[in-house]
Amino acid sequence: MSESEQTQNQTQNPDPRTPEPKVRAVGLTEYSWCRAVPGGTGITVLSLLLTNVPDISFLEALLCRLQVSHPILRSRVRFDASCNTFYFVTPSNPHVQIQSFDLQSTSHILQSSLGDSHIDSHHVLLEHELNRNSWNRTDGDQADWDVFFVSLYTISDTRWFLVLRLHTSACDRAAAVGLLRELLEMVGGGRAKAEEEIEQEVGIEDLIPSGKANKPLWARGVDLLGYSLNSFKLANLNFIDANSARHSQVVRLKMNPDDTYRLVAGCKSRGIKLCGALAAAGMIAARSTKPFPDHQKEKYAVVTLIDCRSILEPVLSSNHFGFYHSAILNTHDVTALDEVWELANRCYTSFSNAKNNNKHFSDMNDLNFLMCKAIDNPGLTPSSSMRTAFISVFEDPVIDESNKLHKEIGLVDYVGCSSVHGIGPTIAIFDTIRDGCLDCTCVYPAPLHSREQMQQLIDSIKRILVDGSINLQTNS
Repeated sequence: MSESEQTQNQTQNPDPRTPEPKVRAVGLTEYSWCRAVPGGTGITVLSLLLTNVPDISFLEALLCRLQVSHPILRSRVRFDASCNTFYFVTPSNPHVQIQSFDLQSTSHILQSSLGDSHIDSHHVLLEHELNRNSWNRTDGDQADWDVFFVSLYTISDTRWFLVLRLHTSACDRAAAVGLLRELLEMVGGGRAKAEEEIEQEVGIEDLIPSGKANKPLWARGVDLLGYSLNSFKLANLNFIDANSARHSQVVRLKMNPDDTYRLVAGCKSRGIKLCGALAAAGMIAARSTKPFPDHQKEKYAVVTLIDCRSILEPVLSSNHFGFYHSAILNTHDVTALDEVWELANRCYTSFSNAKNNNKHFSDMNDLNFLMCKAIDNPGLTPSSSMRTAFISVFEDPVIDESNKLHKEIGLVDYVGCSSVHGIGPTIAIFDTIRDGCLDCTCVYPAPLHSREQMQQLIDSIKRILVDGSINLQTNS
């Protein structure tokens, strides 16, 4: 080979020893998220408010270690228009670069943000990140998309805001919780998950236990028709502005330890989970906004999300990264006379029965199909709102406790949630019980709904839960 040919070959392949990236087609559920995220649903954000200035080089090194332990974090999403298929492309080497915003840059973002002037700076930045859509390529750019971005904002001389932003197909809520815990442990001098443990790089559909997803073709057709027809009968909050472009906003619901204890105890005494009470209070709060006779029924849809890792084949560890949640959709008739614990019991019983009948597996393809159809045809939803349910909740809350490490690194607050301003529910609740206190991050699409409207709804939900728990305790 001549010297010029050698030079040309080195230019085309500067390091011939670098392995080719791994490529796999996404599963059906991952495909649905790849369709949803560009439209604004499924931008997952983990945010940390800090009083100690982070060392960017140190953080980047830790995040690279996490990318080695969890290969999907270093993946890119590729779309092949010729076959309408998405792929995960996973290079062999990690790559993380933190985008840093100094005080002036952060101030400019805060001043130009869509956030209201009376909310905290870190709340404004959280919403800003929920609406940074790196996967919406309006210019037709077909380059591969990273699934993981990191930003650091300087809020003041004593406060910093670190944000991890991820594509939901690569990181569901359980994975996000694991990511946060691993990162905090490493910051404190701990080790990442053993690198020799190889994570399964496969979609959830390929791990469903044999026979659990089976459904006769006629039953699938009936269910699809039922879901479609019901969508036009579903009630919701009044839409404030159904025409303008949408973005995600956040309201938080917080309870003190006593109220949280009574609420959790009330759920246990009834043999139900917290998700049932949250959904019930949400529907009662929504029904109370309607000027109808008390006895008149309205039908609300509830989506309950289930972390399936422990029931897959093979079983996956709790912090195995990827998207391994499934969903169950139930509808409930609600009047102004309904009592929260009766409705909560109804909600949870419907969900539990559906789960016992494997609906979270057998209906998975149906719900994915309908999700993509609504993305393609917004007119199939009321007022083209792209609302497919009133409320979404998780089967189980995240349980977390502060520790000495949090204080050492100056961790003041942290939030994990995902955007919903594309296809999705009116309100998505991400619930955590932290240090014995319920802390719900509630995400909704604006200006379809206003901050004032949603704050009133959340205040009503809290009041219903607190009053219901006190009454239950008094009468027991």
